[in-house]
Amino acid sequence: MGRLEGLLGLDHPVVQGPFGGGLSSVALAAAVSNAGGLGSYGGHILPPDRLTALVAELKAATDRSFAVNLWVPHPEEKDAVATQADVERLRPYYDALGLTPPTPSPAPDFTEQAAALLDAAPPAISFVMGVPPADVLAEARRKGIVTIGTATTVDEAVALEAAGLDAIVASGSDAGGHRGAFLRPVRESLVGTFSLIPQVADKVSVPVIAAGGIADRRGVVAALALGADAVQVGTGFLVTEESAVGEAHLRALLGDEARVTVLTRLFSGRTARAIPNTFVREMAAFEDVVPPYPAQNQLMLPIRRAGGAEHANLWSGQAAPLVRRRKAAAYLSDLAGLTAE
Repeated sequence: MGRLEGLLGLDHPVVQGPFGGGLSSVALAAAVSNAGGLGSYGGHILPPDRLTALVAELKAATDRSFAVNLWVPHPEEKDAVATQADVERLRPYYDALGLTPPTPSPAPDFTEQAAALLDAAPPAISFVMGVPPADVLAEARRKGIVTIGTATTVDEAVALEAAGLDAIVASGSDAGGHRGAFLRPVRESLVGTFSLIPQVADKVSVPVIAAGGIADRRGVVAALALGADAVQVGTGFLVTEESAVGEAHLRALLGDEARVTVLTRLFSGRTARAIPNTFVREMAAFEDVVPPYPAQNQLMLPIRRAGGAEHANLWSGQAAPLVRRRKAAAYLSDLAGLTAE
């Protein structure tokens, strides 16, 4: 039994990547956990009471380990607000879709989210975007909750181990969705997965979970050979039957357009990897001027929800052409080498 399996009582060294923005589902997380992996649910947009209910739902759906994921806030984003110029930049899209620009509202408070999760006591809490506060980690340790941090560079992995995280996801630049860089700008933190894994494994003593560009058994074998204790797979699980992915997003992930991905700030104000569409191409000149998260995220929510595939955030990793639609348990079985691909 590997180190991560021993830590969480898993049968297989496979973690389902947590999806934010409504893409996670209890059905998917439970299916992965029940099949012997670590199911995950992205909870960063949920208010504290919904996180409490979520943990109860997951505990009812599986008696195995699962993780709920939170974003560590960036201090410089605390007072981020959208200006009128930011609204006007998107005015053509609001008008074309018959939308009214949204009224600014505060994002869920991380301190309150963490407190709710600690009270609800899921088996594991995973974090992206930074080092969680010491008091959160201390309380998790006291309650026997496993903590998992996410690093995009070796320096970030070292900082997470020093803070006392129980395991570290080494997230390479191949990965889809948001980049979690927190010590340096994203553009200085784009290390490919198979360059990052052995460097992180050489520098930290806690279990290392490789993420980014891993979509089939070949990727799992390669990651483990390079020193990872386990793998985290996002895009491959996003297309499974239990996922909450929308039809337009699913078609893009399974189509030829998934062969190309870009890093963009346009949808949320934080850099993320997505399949480019009409919106990304039309707004490319404004990548560096849109407001930071959560301001841009709030401005974009109605457009993302109403605009279809050409205006939605089509998060995707670079290994998307390797994935196919199937049940989560069957996919996990293939990743674990229990069945032939």
